[in-house]
Amino acid sequence: MRRRAARRPRPWWGSGAARDLLLLPAQYDEDAEGDGCGSARAERRRGAAVRAGAAALRAGLLVTKCGLLRHRPAGGGAFWVDSQQKRYVPVKGDHVIGIVTAKAGDVFRLDVGGSEPASLSYLAFEGATKRNRPNVQVGDLIYGQFLVANKDMEPEMVCIDSSGKSSGMGIIGQDGFLFKVSLGLIRKLLAPKCEIIQELSQLYPFELVLGMNGRIWVKAKTVQQTLIIVNILEACEYMSAEQRKQALAKLSGNR
Repeated sequence: MRRRAARRPRPWWGSGAARDLLLLPAQYDEDAEGDGCGSARAERRRGAAVRAGAAALRAGLLVTKCGLLRHRPAGGGAFWVDSQQKRYVPVKGDHVIGIVTAKAGDVFRLDVGGSEPASLSYLAFEGATKRNRPNVQVGDLIYGQFLVANKDMEPEMVCIDSSGKSSGMGIIGQDGFLFKVSLGLIRKLLAPKCEIIQELSQLYPFELVLGMNGRIWVKAKTVQQTLIIVNILEACEYMSAEQRKQALAKLSGNR
């Protein structure tokens, strides 16, 4: 009697169902490698998340944090783990909101929510020279991007792009409200055509600055409107789309 060859499972990164697959930090599992695909009992015992972790190890990939697997087909395709972490790790090119904590000669020290402060030169502003220095004070909010960010060097920020233009970066106004949310909510708000931002813009006119380090600065016409927007943005992380629309409709009717 001929023995049918065991069917090899499809890799988790090529499956259409992998979009909302929960991944867990997984160690090497001998049962998954015993016969090339694992016994039926072992497959039933392990959840989909652990199987995905074992498949990632066989492919030379290692899942290091818990979260949902996301995929972006555009630009050659990219995969990442979307987690609800609050600790920010600086990444080169990220736009963040920093708080000036000190002046050290020609360099400002900024708190960006990472393990160490970032540096910002006074020449890293549009039109800044030795005679024309920017008016930056301790406690000011700075919106900029990381020029240098790796584990072996101090993070360095700039407020200009590659062509020397500010492109919206620089000192944020004194008024407004600064608060912190999870990094997952920031990525959701920064997505193209975000429904949350579009729905809020129909409620009140406001200014909004989003930092990849989980900080949000918002300013509306009045303090009451500003606080309402802040509360809605903080609650959006735990509300469904239908609950959010009901809350916005209630606020719109009370105006």
